[in-house]
Amino acid sequence: MNATTFVIPAPPQASIPVAGELKTFPVRRIWCVGRNYLEHIREMGNDERDPPFFFAKHADMLEPDGATIPYPPLTNDLHHEVELIVAMKSGGLNISADRALDHVYGYAVGIDLTRRDLQHAARKKERPWEIGKSFDHCAPCSALQPASRIGHPSKGRIWLSVNGTERQKGNLTELIWSVPEIIWQLSQQVEIGAGDIIMTGTPAGVAAVSPGDRIECGVDGVGTLKISIGKPAG
Repeated sequence: MNATTFVIPAPPQASIPVAGELKTFPVRRIWCVGRNYLEHIREMGNDERDPPFFFAKHADMLEPDGATIPYPPLTNDLHHEVELIVAMKSGGLNISADRALDHVYGYAVGIDLTRRDLQHAARKKERPWEIGKSFDHCAPCSALQPASRIGHPSKGRIWLSVNGTERQKGNLTELIWSVPEIIWQLSQQVEIGAGDIIMTGTPAGVAAVSPGDRIECGVDGVGTLKISIGKPAG
């Protein structure tokens, strides 16, 4: 459909830079995996026997490396969650785990920013998590590294520090569900498409941040991501 047929201007296409390339990766959907590192399940007081589940963020909530993130409204408890991001170049329904990596374009480092107090309040009322997980500027993401360049990381340190103090640390070997298994599970629920990205879960050590905090995080072999927390929005 030609853009001139729209009744209002079309919104810009959300995208992620690709390391070493002039072209960018267009983002269609953001999927997030809940409860995929055992120690994080324990620190949040959840049942470690439960399988992980999926929730979504909107593509226009992405923020690039180096961004200053306004402290969001309605919360007094904004948390950081560092994650390995998987970017899909193709997809489908019911993708088998042994073919899942054929659909992966590359990998990045992301932060699932979370309004923890609102998430917990929604959970107590048995309401969706969206108010706690999906809000403006809540998905900072580093540049993508193509799998053709770095392969498919299945081990390596994942970490996050605030103002130079390490808070989160883990290893990709600690993922309860591996990347191929995550893709397999998600593709049973929805048809994965080119441009989808998946945030694969966070290790233990999540904690609150405040305006003025500087966050740095990374995944060995993939890259690093730096952001700052700014003054409250508005």
